Amino acid sequence: MDKLTKDQKDEYAVSFAALALYDGGADISAEQINTLLEATGNTDVAAFYPIIFSNFLTSDKITSLIVSPVSGGGGGGGGGGGGGGGDAAEEEKEEEEEVEEAPPATD
Repeated sequence: MDKLTKDQKDEYAVSFAALALYDGGADISAEQINTLLEATGNTDVAAFYPIIFSNFLTSDKITSLIVSPVSGGGGGGGGGGGGGGGDAAEEEKEEEEEVEEAPPATD
């Protein structure tokens, strides 16, 4: 947490506050987020973060994010290559067999 910028820390604090409100079944509003931030000692959070996050993170949106997570780009692309590897190995064996069967060149 020491390497995070102030903005990143503010975003984390507001995100966690919104998730705590969601988990407790409370209304996710800027006022409720500010109340929770004050109760946890996060009083230096920029004032616009609770407003933005409360407008975006409604209970329905949080539910949809939790129920159907979105896969991120870049990290999951390497797993699909395992299925095609056997075909390539078989092709190489066939090519080797073809090379071995070719008659020797005569001069």
